[in-house]
Amino acid sequence: MVTILGGGIAGTVLAGGLARAGYPAVGYERRPNVRGGAFLFLDAHTHRTLVDLGVPGDQLDAASYRVDGIRVGAPASEVRESATAGHRLYHRTDLMRVLTEFAWAAGADIRYGTAISDLDPDSGVLYPGGTATDLLIAADGIDSIARTRLEPERVAEYAGQVVLYATAAPGTRPNTTPSVLHFHRHGSDTPATFGHFWNESVAVWFVRLTRAPIEVGYTGFHPLARWIEPIRTALPEIPYLLDTLLDHTAMVHVSNARSVPLAKARPPRLPVILCGDADHALSPASGVGARNAIDDAAALCHALLDGTDPVDTMARRRAEILAQLG
Repeated sequence: MVTILGGGIAGTVLAGGLARAGYPAVGYERRPNVRGGAFLFLDAHTHRTLVDLGVPGDQLDAASYRVDGIRVGAPASEVRESATAGHRLYHRTDLMRVLTEFAWAAGADIRYGTAISDLDPDSGVLYPGGTATDLLIAADGIDSIARTRLEPERVAEYAGQVVLYATAAPGTRPNTTPSVLHFHRHGSDTPATFGHFWNESVAVWFVRLTRAPIEVGYTGFHPLARWIEPIRTALPEIPYLLDTLLDHTAMVHVSNARSVPLAKARPPRLPVILCGDADHALSPASGVGARNAIDDAAALCHALLDGTDPVDTMARRRAEILAQLG
């Protein structure tokens, strides 16, 4: 029996993939359902990985928007354009809906609204209840209980930027090319990055501001008003673009960008294996957090179904991620 801790992207993909193959597993997720305030971009590699596990490709396409290109201005006078690697835009809520429906259809046993407050890293026993498990895969996110018990010294670190995600009102039309992911980077003592994407159906934008972290009470969804001046001050070169998007936005999702250092991690060992952000959360600036979580889940799913060692599998995954980071 495999126990999966966490019902986010990685945990849901893993639970669904195992259930589809008839492999016994049970998942625990403390929230009654898993949603999210941000949006994300997934490339063609990640879509192939999901489809190979059984996630319906037509449902993924219907829940997302095609990205035709990437345009980077850093500064605005130096523009670089490139094709995408099959990227699509998802609101996290829409992606989780597709993944959850896949897991349910496969017969996955994910017990929502069930909080796990502690665990024994040497036995894999979960509390409350003292539930024993042969293998515990901890996909419980950046504030992982499992990592706290396994490696108390490896804590999430502030990555130096506050990140804001927002969806503008329907019908918002910036003076930029539609269906292209646009980036504008402002270099200074306090660098900032502004990105946006729009088409006939949706307009989204994000900002990364270099500054001290904000208090937890100011994270999550909040009115945009208090952030308008900091955004305009940090990105003075694109006033018209900012005005168009900010003037058509009411709420913004705010978070402190954090990362979990991987270079000095202890080697993975049974009975508790870390997965996804619980093991190697990267700053949103990397743009590959969801891809890495899905690759972890797929690798562990294949290892369990093939009867290979999940410890070796995660050791290889860590090596791949460290190679990405250079």
